[in-house]
Amino acid sequence: MMKTKFLIVVLLISCSVFAQNKTVFNIKDYGAKGDGKTIDTKAINDAIDAAANAGGGTVYFPGGTFLSYSIRLKSNITLYLDQGCTLLAADSTHGGRYDDPDPGPGNNYQDYGHSHWHNSLIWGENLQNISILGPGLINGRGLSRGFYKHERWEKIGVNAGPYMWEGGANKAISLKLCRNVILKDFTLIYGGHFGILATGVDNLTVDNLKIDTNRDGMDIDCCFNVRISNCTVNSPNDDAIVLKSSYALGYARPTQNVTITNCQVSGYDLGTLYDGTYQRKQFNQVPDQEGPTGRIKFGTESNGGFKNITISNCVFEYCRGLALETVDGALLEDVTITNITMRDIVNSPIFLRLGGRMRGPQGTPIGELRRVLISNVVAYNADSHFATLISGLPGNEIEDVKLNNIRIYYRPIDSPLAKIQKEVPEYEKVYPEPQKFGVLPAYGFFIRHVKNIELNNVEVSFMGKETRPAFILDDVKGADFFRVKAQKAGTAPLYQLKNVEGFNLKDGGEIPDKKISRTPQLSF
Repeated sequence: MMKTKFLIVVLLISCSVFAQNKTVFNIKDYGAKGDGKTIDTKAINDAIDAAANAGGGTVYFPGGTFLSYSIRLKSNITLYLDQGCTLLAADSTHGGRYDDPDPGPGNNYQDYGHSHWHNSLIWGENLQNISILGPGLINGRGLSRGFYKHERWEKIGVNAGPYMWEGGANKAISLKLCRNVILKDFTLIYGGHFGILATGVDNLTVDNLKIDTNRDGMDIDCCFNVRISNCTVNSPNDDAIVLKSSYALGYARPTQNVTITNCQVSGYDLGTLYDGTYQRKQFNQVPDQEGPTGRIKFGTESNGGFKNITISNCVFEYCRGLALETVDGALLEDVTITNITMRDIVNSPIFLRLGGRMRGPQGTPIGELRRVLISNVVAYNADSHFATLISGLPGNEIEDVKLNNIRIYYRPIDSPLAKIQKEVPEYEKVYPEPQKFGVLPAYGFFIRHVKNIELNNVEVSFMGKETRPAFILDDVKGADFFRVKAQKAGTAPLYQLKNVEGFNLKDGGEIPDKKISRTPQLSF
């Protein structure tokens, strides 16, 4: 009997200790209403504070619509959004304001959105062991897709409106200098300028998200050890999944050791991925007015560089093509991309650009783009205005690129009045977009300022009338074309070579094998 009483006492003490050290903190216990009308910011942040003071835990969002301004994450905290939960970003009509922008890096090497983190719906800085999980919804309806009207970008004519209201915010989730982060399973709509901005975040896992947003889906900036998987991102007005390496930390830091796999990106009309209608009626809501974006891209901010990155098993539909860009003096190297399907691409299906915009500290040299392997790509109905564009700069070549098992079907130029350029300017300092180069003189591949490029089992064709060569190589040193085939456009040659050294063509269909040591100009 005494033994039984002792066990009961121990059990009661254990239960009491467990109750005092709870790990789940329901925001309704801290005053959240979840009625979509009451501002629940204080209740949410109080629950986070309680969890942090207890040493960590899960802040639980049950079903309901929780209207909020800035939510401040802390270390060792999980936000769990349950089924039926909507976290709704408040706007200027609700009488409150988001947290003020933090001081930022104090430089002008990146735009306003990349320079501040606190003016966000959810933000965290210098944290570790944090997660945002669950099948619920984050609705950034009250967020701006732009920045303050006085911000310097307005001075150079970029239309990113509507501008951010005083006290507003322009990011749904913003993290700076954090580590051990998991973002998983939730849906994000109307995310503002950035649905997710991660700057200097290491050991980051992003999995099974659905994002349908008005600017960038997710920006991974200056981050190490990142895994992005099983995500569907619709972002007609900007990039879907974009890797950057800005100067926003006040120093150059690469984005390195990244995997992107099993993802889908698109440029359907805003909100129509989420509602399942997949509309294509709105075309020019993009700041650069060059059609739906919605792609996977490296750059444009490229001060720190990109290293050791793989992309696999991804689908592009009704958006721009794959873009790898370094234009601010950084290295872009050791990249493998495989198993990609594309459909209805509105610019170059593949765009590799080494440029000289050089938005960074004075005296920084031109960067380098090298050791890139792209394989197993099918692109159907790609825009032939801009071909596949691979372009370095005079004296600064793109190096060591291999393209294997690629099939591209180009649609015809949509206007007979389209001006095909005979000479393509370098556009060294402009924003790197294929459209900036105008209508290229090749329909298939335009390759310029490149050293050591190999095409193996590559085929291009057009689905209508075409008058241009399939391939133009200009200032290329070392080009090996094996089993490369192209549809011939009337009397136009298949190949135009200009200032090319070390060109080898083997098993090229109707064209006999060729080995050309050097030529100033040759067409065949």
